[in-house]
Amino acid sequence: MHADHVHATAGPPGAWTALRGPSARPRSARPSGATPARGAAGRRPATGSPRGGPPRGRLPGGPGGLRTLHARARRAWDRPLTAYYLVLGGSLLITVLGLVMVYSASQIKALQNGLAPTYFFRKQLLAAAIGTVLLLVAARLPVKVLRALAYPLLAVSAFLLVLVQVPGIGETINGNTNWISLGGPFQAQPSEFAKLALVLWGADLLARKQHKKLLTQWKHLLVPLVPVTFVLLGLIMVGGDMGTTVVLTFVLFGLLWVAGAPTRLFAGVIGVTGALAVLFIKTSANRMSRLDCIGATDPGANDQCWQAVHGIYALANGGWFGAGLGASVEKWGELPEPHTDFIFAITGEELGLAGTLSVLALFAALGYAGIRVAGRTEDPFVRYAAGAVTTWITAQAVVNIGAVLGLLPIAGVPLPLFSYGGSALLPTMFAIGLLIAFARDEPGARAALAMRQPGVRWKTMRRRVKKRPSGER
Repeated sequence: MHADHVHATAGPPGAWTALRGPSARPRSARPSGATPARGAAGRRPATGSPRGGPPRGRLPGGPGGLRTLHARARRAWDRPLTAYYLVLGGSLLITVLGLVMVYSASQIKALQNGLAPTYFFRKQLLAAAIGTVLLLVAARLPVKVLRALAYPLLAVSAFLLVLVQVPGIGETINGNTNWISLGGPFQAQPSEFAKLALVLWGADLLARKQHKKLLTQWKHLLVPLVPVTFVLLGLIMVGGDMGTTVVLTFVLFGLLWVAGAPTRLFAGVIGVTGALAVLFIKTSANRMSRLDCIGATDPGANDQCWQAVHGIYALANGGWFGAGLGASVEKWGELPEPHTDFIFAITGEELGLAGTLSVLALFAALGYAGIRVAGRTEDPFVRYAAGAVTTWITAQAVVNIGAVLGLLPIAGVPLPLFSYGGSALLPTMFAIGLLIAFARDEPGARAALAMRQPGVRWKTMRRRVKKRPSGER
């Protein structure tokens, strides 16, 4: 046998792994009939138990096994594509599960309004389809295009927020004037798009200032970021939407935190914002009553805590594994907004603690992936945008779930990607597309994705293995 033939058939071990998967291993090149080396007594070295079990002295659940499991988990988390798959898979699962729960939670509400049982589900499905297109577009847009869209999107959002307050154009729903009619059953909420506008504009502003090395001065760190954000907050508060104001404030905090604002400066902004929040709450009897419902176990006078209490009832009825999909009792007129703000309560009633913990785990994975993307990138704009998007989604999820659990006042914000509402779903899915694009550009992630393409892998293998001479077997 020729030497080049031996080289071609054996090849490097990595080549076999790349072509046939991790389970494929090259056979040893020892001569036929050779046996492994034996000990002095003629016995094989004792590397494990006689029946092929784990090595002696190391149990699967012992310290050695736990260390091995921990090391494997660390290697899995440190892979280049971990954040990419977490964002893509987590957001997909949340959206699909949200569609299922919207269908289950909204049927009775639709029938009470004289509509078809699938009315709200069909609208949410249409919004999810449009949002998927936006997600794919955002995942493919270059960073230069995203930065160019920042200022136009901010200007359009501010204009729409002003337009909402024009009589005859803005619509009032549940006491808040934050909607614009698009004709027929469709409405748009400009304050939801203001979150995306603040993310892109704030990230572009801070990235440009960092390039000029101006972020070390507090005035460049705050101006014009904080004043412009306060203008947006004021326009939203004119319509009475306190929940969106809280989320937008968290986005501002996220931008300042990622930008490395000094502790005293950061605390000062929080103090001013907190004082304004107290002022707005004190001047509204409705907001004060929401504070009184934190941890309430009784509806109270005039049933002011009815929604908060029945949300707890729904979670309590679910138990460990729930009453079953579609078997909720509270959605039969007892719990207001079962498919929007309190869809998490219906999820707990129908899917139990297991279902609610699954939703929490998906949001935790999404938050971890966003933090990892922001921490590993070398592009300032990507870092600020990823940090702001992660803050937006996680903060809104905490505000919504905290209200359902009775730990926070009811703010009237939907659960991202989960609750019914196209105005909230579309910008959120666009933001998820941004995270996917940023995660794909992590160091090593683009090369790993390229290696997963069949054509690239096959070409690589053809370069590694030499061709056999013609006619040789």
